[in-house]
Amino acid sequence: MVISLRRWLRSVKYLLLFAVLTYTLYRTFGLLEAYMFQEDKYRIPDGSAVKVFHAGIPGSGETSSLADRLKLFYWYGE
Repeated sequence: MVISLRRWLRSVKYLLLFAVLTYTLYRTFGLLEAYMFQEDKYRIPDGSAVKVFHAGIPGSGETSSLADRLKLFYWYGE
């Protein structure tokens, strides 16, 4: 069996070129995503946002049990 060193090196060269271009494209998409979507995921919401874990109407002092909240969760399918 004859192994051509030039052919093997050419294959390795193309494999490395493919890997470098793939990595460059991956990093470019990451930079593009960071440029387009610059929002803070953990910021405090604005407007009339309500905390999910507080049951009942805010300010009324009305609370519901865990079973009622679970029943509504399954009823609405959310």
